[in-house]
Amino acid sequence: MNYNIKKWIGILVILLLALGIAICIGAGLGAVSISPITTAKVLTHHFLQIPWLSSWSEMEKTIILDVRLPRIMVALLAGFALASAGVIFQALLRNPLADPFVIGVSSGAALGAVIAMAFRLPANYFGLSTIPIFSFLGGLGTILLIFTIAQTKGRIQSTTLLLAGVIVNAFFSAVIMFLVSVIDADNIQRFMLWMLGHLEIVESKSLIVVSLFLLLGWLVLWIYSRHLNVLSLGEESALQLGVDVERTQKIVFVAAALISGAVVSISGIIGFIGLMIPHIVRSFVGSDHRILLPAAGLSGAIFLILADTVARTIIAPTEIPVGVITALCGAPFFIYILRSKKWRGF
Repeated sequence: MNYNIKKWIGILVILLLALGIAICIGAGLGAVSISPITTAKVLTHHFLQIPWLSSWSEMEKTIILDVRLPRIMVALLAGFALASAGVIFQALLRNPLADPFVIGVSSGAALGAVIAMAFRLPANYFGLSTIPIFSFLGGLGTILLIFTIAQTKGRIQSTTLLLAGVIVNAFFSAVIMFLVSVIDADNIQRFMLWMLGHLEIVESKSLIVVSLFLLLGWLVLWIYSRHLNVLSLGEESALQLGVDVERTQKIVFVAAALISGAVVSISGIIGFIGLMIPHIVRSFVGSDHRILLPAAGLSGAIFLILADTVARTIIAPTEIPVGVITALCGAPFFIYILRSKKWRGF
């Protein structure tokens, strides 16, 4: 077996074990703390059908499986998708500060959610909650708008794409602030929590739909991981090596934007994961996107699960929006990237 493959398998196994530990920590900690051993027993009994002797109460089982685990699953999906999208945007735009928020996808998804709240649309369509549906459609519409703005003579330049994202982000933010001013008082608090990133228990149908979008989009990204390795050398070099640059850019950008919009529709706007995690993971595993993409995704899931655990427990029983925790970690990291000579040659 190739040395790199052995190394990659080892990295992924370690990250999967760390993810399992993070899930146990998140499921055990909260306003009511449950011991790590009991938490692990309940989870392994539920998922693996391991016949432990019954050593937990029905209340503990309910708290772990019905209250905390669904929220952990939302954090897992959101962290995985946002970190993966951050890897893609940074590679595609060759910019160390690119992430789903900068590109404008997050603000587009937020605009869709605000429209659903401001116009008091029906509670659900086709059995799915209205807000996630409109949030996802907002993210999808943002992708089409950015591509329309960024196209010049049928071609898309990376720099133009980034600037188009910044412009759309600024415009949508202004529209959001206007709509917030006309939202009734009952919905303002709900919206503000959503804007700050507040993981809530999501309907199983919505979670399944988002999971399918994430799986399909991520597989497309991984299939194109070799092309991303070549694109990181520059568009001219990629063309010389036989990569269809424009086609690859479109497919990869749409896939990354779709998985971002899908998870933002259920988690709200959670910043900095797409910025921080790719940089940290890249320093350990290197820049080969075949391993960087899954490693960053798993690391993002671990980070967001632990961040949400902190948000739920630091001043329990009061909860802090998880976006506040990620911002407190991400803002200093952002400054570090700007100041560090290490990243100026990205």
